[in-house]
Amino acid sequence: MADALRPPLFVPPAPVEPDALDIPWSLVVDLVARRLNLEGVSSPSALQRELKLPHPIIEAVFRHFQKEKLVEIRGTEGVDFMLGLTTAGHRFAADRQLATHYAGPAPVSLATYRSTVQAQAVRLKINRYQLRRIFSDLVVESDVLDKIGPALISQKSLFLFGPSGNGKTSLAERLVKIYEDAVVIPYAVEVDGQVISVYDPVVHHKIEMDCPGLDPRWIVCRRPEVMVGGELSAEMLELRLDPASNIYAAPIQMKANNGILVVDDFGRQVITPATLLNRWILPLDRRVDYLTLSYGLKFQVPFELMIVFATNLEPKHLMDPAFLRRIPNKVLMRSVSDRSFIEIFRREVARYGFEFDPVVA
Repeated sequence: MADALRPPLFVPPAPVEPDALDIPWSLVVDLVARRLNLEGVSSPSALQRELKLPHPIIEAVFRHFQKEKLVEIRGTEGVDFMLGLTTAGHRFAADRQLATHYAGPAPVSLATYRSTVQAQAVRLKINRYQLRRIFSDLVVESDVLDKIGPALISQKSLFLFGPSGNGKTSLAERLVKIYEDAVVIPYAVEVDGQVISVYDPVVHHKIEMDCPGLDPRWIVCRRPEVMVGGELSAEMLELRLDPASNIYAAPIQMKANNGILVVDDFGRQVITPATLLNRWILPLDRRVDYLTLSYGLKFQVPFELMIVFATNLEPKHLMDPAFLRRIPNKVLMRSVSDRSFIEIFRREVARYGFEFDPVVA
């Protein structure tokens, strides 16, 4: 349950005035202009809600637009006045749209993103009882729990291997349940004036939690779990630029920061194991990754996540000893014992409302 989660370890404070913003003022001005151009007519409170910017900053942009004759008041709605762009304002917005069409929540700076991700790094203390609880709907051998526990505490990469159909994927899917605290995820990150979209409702599960003073450009979420399978390609590991909108999408490992990334059926992806591991050899060692904008600017982002590889292939056929050393936690998932199979059978029989007979199993 969301209310059972602890609050985030770090709450980025909301900027209360333009000087406290961590992104260029020109970017904020462009963002408001594009939003007004998109809406046609809007109010300061609507702009505040859509762009996730505090009222004093929206007010400062409005005063700037008035001075430059880019905006005019088109009436009132309740206690709010309605704003619309002038002819000069539409020209300005159209010009700024050439750079990017982004008109969503204001991004945070790369420096703020780095420090927040690092402040939210996992600090786990777990015991056998907690492990049993998160895997309560599975039948897991005790020796597997003995290996999974230290792997989770270390938060270093984990390699699950063994025959098909013995629960590797099911176990990997439940690992995220061990985290008992929430995190904050930014809608977007600004780098060199470019916008990188980070928040993805498919992998980031928003929760309602009171966090006084939280910068509205951040969303309180469960720690993310990203799962990829055979569809994983080299392009998914890099920034992807939409040529129509000039908006970048964050790669999967950036979306998984402060959580878990599961590579299921490892070895059966579009990308070869060697290519994937060569791409991640430095991040696995140093907990930082390097991404590149379309015009060649390279920058550093945190690689603060746990990667879980699950496969039914032999590890020695997938990687050389140098790579194996960088994945310190290796767990062999053997075929289930007779005792475990009978317990699985008992649970399934109960689920369908039938009478259990161990002889049938």
